[in-house]
Amino acid sequence: MQSEKASQQIKDWASEAGFMLCGIAKAGFLQIEANRLETWLNKGYHGKMNWMENHFDLRTDPTKLVPSAKSIVCLAYNYFPEETQNSTAPKIAKYAFGNDYHYVVKEKVAQITMNMQQSFGDFAFRVFVDSGPVMERAWAEKAGLGWIGKHGLVINKKAGSFFFLAEIICDLDLAYDNPNIIDHCGTCNACVDACPTEAILPNKTLNASKCISYLTIELKEEIPSEFKNKMEGWAFGCDICQDVCPWNRFSTTHQEPQFVPHSKLTKMDKNEWKELTEEVFKAIFKKSAVNRAGFTKLKQTISL
Repeated sequence: MQSEKASQQIKDWASEAGFMLCGIAKAGFLQIEANRLETWLNKGYHGKMNWMENHFDLRTDPTKLVPSAKSIVCLAYNYFPEETQNSTAPKIAKYAFGNDYHYVVKEKVAQITMNMQQSFGDFAFRVFVDSGPVMERAWAEKAGLGWIGKHGLVINKKAGSFFFLAEIICDLDLAYDNPNIIDHCGTCNACVDACPTEAILPNKTLNASKCISYLTIELKEEIPSEFKNKMEGWAFGCDICQDVCPWNRFSTTHQEPQFVPHSKLTKMDKNEWKELTEEVFKAIFKKSAVNRAGFTKLKQTISL
């Protein structure tokens, strides 16, 4: 197997499967990221997400996940929607408009790994779609998909940041992308200034315990009173930092049918949301990532 030819073939398969970006990084220990993660955890910026304290060695070293791992295939799948919600409605993050991306994107990655097995023979690999102890943004940057912005998300010059990330960690010896990554955020502080809870800190650091996405999804207890007047209408997740980012003027509408929202989601107004029943919730969000929060949590955030 010629590494250059195999790598290009993988990128072609990724394009055929609908991925907007694909790059390949050399697997190895993430020393700088490990130091940053340790500091971040020690400062308690992960809030009540205690699971982030687990498996530190796996997060920072992919060879702990796949023995003898040599390559990490990094992929980006567009989710920027054409549809918008009623202007009076409690806001749902764009990534949750359609079916749960974990399953949709993982199915797409499975198409690629199946092609890889058929063409390259047996090899060891694991697939991750925003799951498992993987520092996906660090690997995406190393693979050339973009740079990590001040809000902590990966930004691509031609595509913005409204995309999901996925990884194939494998023991194949592939040709690596060696991008000269430049941070194009410059002096722009749009995301920092726009965050109503001041969750975005200097040096690309996010205090997740203050992030609206954390408060409306991950935090299982009642949202602290100090944030209740700062939610700006967000009921599940938050897109503020991405919406104000100048690079997202290059975002294009996704072409994934499974990400098209339920017709009721885009039409419901503020009053209909306040009267939301569990039956209607199950109908609209049957396959949505909104189920992560659940009906009770959503009703709580709608009322804020």
